[in-house]
Amino acid sequence: MATPLYQAKADFFRTLGHPARIRILELLSERDHAVHELLEQIEIEPSNLSQQLAVLRRAGLVVQHRESGAVVYSVAVPEVRDLLLAARVILRALLAEQDELKAALSPSPRKRR
Repeated sequence: MATPLYQAKADFFRTLGHPARIRILELLSERDHAVHELLEQIEIEPSNLSQQLAVLRRAGLVVQHRESGAVVYSVAVPEVRDLLLAARVILRALLAEQDELKAALSPSPRKRR
């Protein structure tokens, strides 16, 4: 039986559900990075980085190749950049709504007599 689209989407978003994976994808959206470059940019243990890259590889979101003896990663699906940008836009809109709510809930300044 085929996986329903909503289930495939849920699985996809679960794959993205780790801060290190999001950061990896953000960096790789800018340009290809060697593993040592990713380690310089992300505060994470090398073994944890390796695990997170493996998750992204299995999902088909990143690919690796060797370059001058180093393992270099790149985004396999260019549309990931669009998704990350869309998330930024959505978060900006949600935060703006929260700011409006905070302003509405703030006590109004009292008038002095």
